[in-house]
Amino acid sequence: MKKFKKSSTQKGTYKRLFSYMKPYRGRLILAVILIMLANIAYALAPLFMGNATNFLSEILQNGRTAQAGADFIMFLILMGGAYGINSLLSYIGTCLIVGVTENTIYDLRKQVDYKLSKLPLNYYDTNSYGDILSRITNDVDTVSNSLQQSIYQILNAFFTIIIIFIIMLNISGVLTFVGIAAIPVALLVASKIAKKSKAKFDAQQQKTGELNGFVEEYYSGHNVVTVFGREDTVIEEFEETNDDLFEASKDGQFLSGTLMPIMQNTTNLGYALVCVVGAIIAILGGLSVGMIQSFTLYLRQFSQPLTQVMQITNIIQSTGSAAQRIFEFLDETEEVPDTENPKFPVSLKGQVTFDHIRFGYLPHQTLIHDLDIKIGAGEKTAIVGPTGAGKTTLINLIMRFYDVKGGAIKIDGVDIRDMKRERLREIFGMVLQDTWLYNGTIMENIRYGKLNASDEEVIEAAKKARADAFIRTLPGGYNFVLQEGASNIAQGQRQLLTIARAMLNNPPILILDEATSSVDTRTEVMIQEAMSEMMKGKTSFVIAHRLSTIKDAENILYMQDGDILEVGNHETLMAKDGLYAKLYNSQFSDND
Repeated sequence: MKKFKKSSTQKGTYKRLFSYMKPYRGRLILAVILIMLANIAYALAPLFMGNATNFLSEILQNGRTAQAGADFIMFLILMGGAYGINSLLSYIGTCLIVGVTENTIYDLRKQVDYKLSKLPLNYYDTNSYGDILSRITNDVDTVSNSLQQSIYQILNAFFTIIIIFIIMLNISGVLTFVGIAAIPVALLVASKIAKKSKAKFDAQQQKTGELNGFVEEYYSGHNVVTVFGREDTVIEEFEETNDDLFEASKDGQFLSGTLMPIMQNTTNLGYALVCVVGAIIAILGGLSVGMIQSFTLYLRQFSQPLTQVMQITNIIQSTGSAAQRIFEFLDETEEVPDTENPKFPVSLKGQVTFDHIRFGYLPHQTLIHDLDIKIGAGEKTAIVGPTGAGKTTLINLIMRFYDVKGGAIKIDGVDIRDMKRERLREIFGMVLQDTWLYNGTIMENIRYGKLNASDEEVIEAAKKARADAFIRTLPGGYNFVLQEGASNIAQGQRQLLTIARAMLNNPPILILDEATSSVDTRTEVMIQEAMSEMMKGKTSFVIAHRLSTIKDAENILYMQDGDILEVGNHETLMAKDGLYAKLYNSQFSDND
């Protein structure tokens, strides 16, 4: 599996992530203001409680007085009001932050989806599908969940620490020093631990992607694994990968889990010292009992956000790791952009010219050396040859899934690189050996070839593809719902549906890659008749291993090692008694 490059530092990753919030900064600023005001209200509550305690102490010492009683009740009301205002403003601020994060993730998902459509085919050929899925689902979900949890807590902690620190200094500088003296040491230790845990969370996200890739690969090949009796081997490999993920997760969570106890023990130590020193100051008359009480509450409030920040450190770490993997995906090289001044054939006939093309998947490897041939409009061209000859590669080049390294491919005289990819691919209809059908009705799957087709057109295409008969035997007929991968119908029936889909599209150029490989002989004959009717007047490229199916082709290209070694129709090539004739005769002999 290809390894993604590390594209950004941790700081750069967070900066880039928060740049997605710029369109919503107005709401975010309002949320910050509300959270700040909420924290001010929350910070005033212990002060009101301390004053209420002083008046209560006065009442107990000097007897009940009207003024002291009124002041006592007033401060209790102020305290309740402060907590009420804090709750209201915190609720509104939280709602605003949730809205901002949801919109941010929505934009991020759209960009990821857009990126998927811009990546070249080579990207999907060289990366595990499971790891790609992990990046665009698991990693995006991790960022989404952690943003919602961490932004409010970080803002709340920031304002709480500043406001409470100022109030504590005003009450007593000595007690403030005593209460927080050990906190810098704890923060230093915590930063060292957090740095180590970051590497573990990076490994955790990477191992998650590898595990998803492993599961996807072996789940799709479950039948093959079972046939060859490799279940035990697969289980062992899974357990090895799962163990690696477990170790990375365990180490990361353990390191992050030590942060909260460190902060709690540190603040508890400060809390105990403040109680001792505060009692001495109160005895000496330096502070009232109410202010000592307020200060201890403030110290508790001061330590709580620090503890919360330590508690969500693992969330923040996993956010950075997940975001970095997403940005690595977004930074992958896209396919060459469409030309700014696109061209298109004035009259689309279907003539295809390979003008001395050269191509290789790797820079140091050339697969097609110098292919030079012209296919006339409306001609049926069969491409044959041994495995690895370059047959499918030639089709990928025509569709511009890859760009040639030299020469040009032209359709009706226009270089396909001068066309927009979308317009170019509208010209073609494809029926591949590997069928692709999605979870939906048969009617919807056939209509995928032409989204505005009527039901009658869909049924007519199915009849031409000889699929109508078996469709009507299914429960619900054309409304029969296919499961994922169309696993609830036979492989041959899936092939018939993809052929019907291509017939409905009715494109000027057809590409058939072993289109009848999965049907029985009787069905194959019917499909060939339907194909012959569909291909009339259309340029068609047929990749075939069963040479009996392409005897009527105007052009037969015999490819080997990326080059066309023989060209002609069936009779001409058989008379030549060359490579094609040997391949054909070997199949004929095998059939005997």
